Amino acid sequence: MDQIKMKKLLVVVDMQNDFIDGSLGTEEAKKIVPAVVKKIQEYQGEDCEVLFTMDTHYENYLETLEGKKLPVVHCQKGTKGWELCPEIDAFEGTRFEKPSFASLELGRYVGGREYESVELAGLCTDICVISNAMLMKAVLPGTPVKVDSSCCAGVTPESHKNALEAMKMCQIDVI
Repeated sequence: MDQIKMKKLLVVVDMQNDFIDGSLGTEEAKKIVPAVVKKIQEYQGEDCEVLFTMDTHYENYLETLEGKKLPVVHCQKGTKGWELCPEIDAFEGTRFEKPSFASLELGRYVGGREYESVELAGLCTDICVISNAMLMKAVLPGTPVKVDSSCCAGVTPESHKNALEAMKMCQIDVI
């Protein structure tokens, strides 16, 4: 009997203009764009799937709990800052809008599927990447989950490193 070949999954987290060169952009975020593009290119095949998350807020952002704790308007739906950066937007793949750090919709989508492995890349390591990596571990407990540290950037270099260490402790492979 032929064995069904499972797909490898790449989750590209929040590679949006506001996190790269917009209201919450950093030099570290700008530097990873070519590496993330290369990573997506590696996942262009029949045995792979690429999914994207998009931080999504609205005009009332500053009134939300997140907005009160981080009072910087960002990723407001319909703005240039909300869009995936042009180099990333050029790729096809399902996009999941999310109002918070982890995408429950993404979790529901992958939860009923089987993958050979799940890899995450994107922004910010210490907020949304770690949140979505933990979500992948929860909905796919028997699937290896990994994060490519060269394809991620945190709010600060120190918080990036701390998030990578925290993920290692949760059996997420940091490569």
